[in-house]
Amino acid sequence: MRGFIQDIEELTVKNENFRQVLYTAKNCQLVLMALKPKEEIGAEVHTLDQFFRVEEGTGEAVLDGVRTPIRAGFAVVVPAGANHNIINTGKDPMKLYTLYSPPNHRDGVVHHTRAEAEADNEHFDGKTSELQLTNKDNGLQKS
Repeated sequence: MRGFIQDIEELTVKNENFRQVLYTAKNCQLVLMALKPKEEIGAEVHTLDQFFRVEEGTGEAVLDGVRTPIRAGFAVVVPAGANHNIINTGKDPMKLYTLYSPPNHRDGVVHHTRAEAEADNEHFDGKTSELQLTNKDNGLQKS
């Protein structure tokens, strides 16, 4: 087992993609996000728990209708079943990462824009980063 050990702050700040899945384990998933000024994730409800950490920018976290200002250094924990949204209210990109528990997206998926993410009806398919790495090491193609 390899796991994931990298400078998450550096990766998050450098990320320009709306969504990029970095690592998928059996019970959680690490995803980078970048929101353009005035962009939002979009109101959603999951049957899983979610954690956000803001590295750059300012915005609002909306949990079940309650709006709370957030900025670099803030963490947001969203319990399963909560209607939530993250909105960039600033003039600069908002850079953040999120942990889904359990995984929510297909391992390795990259969505450059929100529109691309909304058009792709992908979901976690049970394949973890470790499985993908093992298959690659064994000469099998990453699926």
